[in-house]
Amino acid sequence: MPAKRLIAVAADDDRGLESEVSHHFGRCPYYVIVESEDGRIGPVRVVSNPYYDEHSPGQVPMFIKSQGIAVMIAGGMGSRAKEIFDHHGIEVATGAQGTVRRTLEDYLGGRLSGYDPCSGRDGGHDHGDCH
Repeated sequence: MPAKRLIAVAADDDRGLESEVSHHFGRCPYYVIVESEDGRIGPVRVVSNPYYDEHSPGQVPMFIKSQGIAVMIAGGMGSRAKEIFDHHGIEVATGAQGTVRRTLEDYLGGRLSGYDPCSGRDGGHDHGDCH
């Protein structure tokens, strides 16, 4: 694990570490970006998802890449977004839930990792193609 890196967590609100993790990677309104050093949570900033209302495949992963992110964490993510992140060397962890703080603690503690493809339907959004 690198000493210092940026981690982004998809969020449903803009309360930083107290934000709720979003179930939808590409369709969340915010990203909480955290600088982590030696497994500790450092400075936090919240950025709005510029493609919240509408986006084409690849736009959101490229936005995340432009922020210098090394790890992207969300509740769920489609396979196309995962492939784009893989291509750019950005680690992905899905299956997150609860607050951003808890999610980061789980990730940094090794209790949250890996990619579990979205499946099923929720709220009119096809998770099999969520991005």
